[in-house]
Amino acid sequence: MFDRAAMLFLYTETPLHPGSGTSLGIVDLPIQRERTTGYPMIQASGLKGCLRDVAAGDTQKVKIVFGPETQGASDHAGALSVGDARVLLFPVRSLAGVFAWVTSQNVLARFKREAEMAGLSPNWDPVRPTDEGTAFVTNGSMVVADRKVVLEEFAFTAQPENAVKDIAEWLKTNAMPQDPEYKYWRDSLDKRLVILPENAFRDFVQLSTEIIARVRIHDEKKTVERGALWTEEHLPSETLLYATLFASKPRVKDEELPDDWKQANDRAGKILEFVEEAVDGKRLQLGGDATVGRGIVKVRFVKGQAQTQAASKIQTRGQS
Repeated sequence: MFDRAAMLFLYTETPLHPGSGTSLGIVDLPIQRERTTGYPMIQASGLKGCLRDVAAGDTQKVKIVFGPETQGASDHAGALSVGDARVLLFPVRSLAGVFAWVTSQNVLARFKREAEMAGLSPNWDPVRPTDEGTAFVTNGSMVVADRKVVLEEFAFTAQPENAVKDIAEWLKTNAMPQDPEYKYWRDSLDKRLVILPENAFRDFVQLSTEIIARVRIHDEKKTVERGALWTEEHLPSETLLYATLFASKPRVKDEELPDDWKQANDRAGKILEFVEEAVDGKRLQLGGDATVGRGIVKVRFVKGQAQTQAASKIQTRGQS
């Protein structure tokens, strides 16, 4: 049983390549995607590995939180469960305002469901335009021109909707990085936020990712080596993703616990505190192409209530 939960928000500062390892299309190295929706994602195993690497200073606590290394994997499981990172806001080129953050009712509904599990209680309801050619915006939106929202080459009729403002205000406070350098981005969120019809959002996250061509240059000739041209797909900068974290009590004997954890009444809380201290407000590198500056994300760690009703009902294997 999980006793505590939290939400991890990831804001991409440079293009992010969570590679899928296989290619069935025209892009040589595509990104990971959900099977049913086609939305971009970061698989939990990769995210967990990054978190473990960042927190690697205290070997004893890392083993308790994330589990032993492969050779000792049968000793016990880690106390932290990491979910897949999913897209919440996706940046799309806009005729007005440079770019818009787009989302959809499906994305917002799934996020709210997971946020409730993490004890965050969003105070808004997901909404969606009933017409395929309409987009919900706020009054005074900077991405509206002549009552139209033009994203890439597609035009939507702009319809002001109060719920968009409510969602933007909540995300400013609870999801966006709170550092001073992010004030501009927080302040412009409500003016850039667009809620699209489901099909339109799906098309943008499938077709408007960043495709980067890579080449390998011959050392002496300074020309492209034969066969050394390939393309990579990236999530663009300014994408906002989220992942849910769950924590249980440590799965080790009391004598194996650190001294400062032995007397704690809320040991699952200690698990989340350890992760929070390691990553909150930090910049991490996720995905491939680290040596060319890809995958830099700003992390926001938000803890939920002491024990959420939804999280406490999630039973782990061996429980009944």
